[in-house]
Amino acid sequence: MCPFSHILLLLDCSLVDHAIIPKIIDMSRCGNGRVTLAHVVHSHTIDQDRALKAKADRFLDPVLKQFRDAGINAEKLLLSGEPEKELVKEIGEGDYDLVAMATHGHKTFSDILFGSVSDYLKHETDVPLLMVRGK
Repeated sequence: MCPFSHILLLLDCSLVDHAIIPKIIDMSRCGNGRVTLAHVVHSHTIDQDRALKAKADRFLDPVLKQFRDAGINAEKLLLSGEPEKELVKEIGEGDYDLVAMATHGHKTFSDILFGSVSDYLKHETDVPLLMVRGK
């Protein structure tokens, strides 16, 4: 029996995501669990939104195939808007019992000044968070 029935895997479509994908595949193999692969497109124009969604699809589709090839019930979710707000809304409305993400593992001045998605989620959601430092 899987400890988690529905995992929300947050992906920023960068190389750091590859640190968490195999871990979530391993965690999800134990039963009837589901995984939702989520990405938030943050754009300011319709053309930019289309281009960023197409780029996200090119990254997410092979990852989705990896999960399905491993026998895991997985789906893709593309959201648009402010990442922090959209993710908190999705987590609140969904039936997730774990939110997982890779982190960049660095603290820049802008991270300190503006915060990061992972820091925001730590304070704004009650769903357990799994954060894996990217390589």
